[in-house]
Amino acid sequence: MTRINLPVSENEIRKLKVGEEVLLSGQMMTARDMAHKYMTEKKPAYLHDVLKGSVIYHCGPIVKQAGEKYEIVAAGPTTSIREEPYQGEVINFYNVRGIIGKGGMGPRTSEALQKYGAVYFSATGGLAAVLAGKVKAVEGVYMLKEFGVPEAMWVLNVEDLPLVVTMDSHGGNLHREILRKSRAIFQRLIA
Repeated sequence: MTRINLPVSENEIRKLKVGEEVLLSGQMMTARDMAHKYMTEKKPAYLHDVLKGSVIYHCGPIVKQAGEKYEIVAAGPTTSIREEPYQGEVINFYNVRGIIGKGGMGPRTSEALQKYGAVYFSATGGLAAVLAGKVKAVEGVYMLKEFGVPEAMWVLNVEDLPLVVTMDSHGGNLHREILRKSRAIFQRLIA
């Protein structure tokens, strides 16, 4: 098990390989469809400090507000492929070192991971409450009024968030490999 503390350097991220289990700690940000569109179209400078050397979590959390504070109740991963049109540009522009989600991403993101030194981490779907328990604090939120709770950009401090590297900065892609093996098994079964 590898421990990664955010922010992380490109050199450290490039050491990670597909299949490696990681415990991630530090400050990261959630972002879904509206946030990715906003980040590529508007390019808000204030996000540079938040995202440089950090990770974006494809997650629409369930959030409870208590006074001025927020608490994450559920934080499961959402399907990442929807961000494929934006992800490479976001990785490059904001110096992002990782993406967390489920289901993997496409060739444009894979190319960006290799070119800019980043990885795709898979979080286990169905564990939203367990993953929320790894969030130690909500450090801030951007675009809450404009986008609503699930689409807002939540800045989270996490400790030992359990992940698996499924796309690395060397072109490794566990999603592609599993699909290839599954198709081969399927062809044998129907032959």
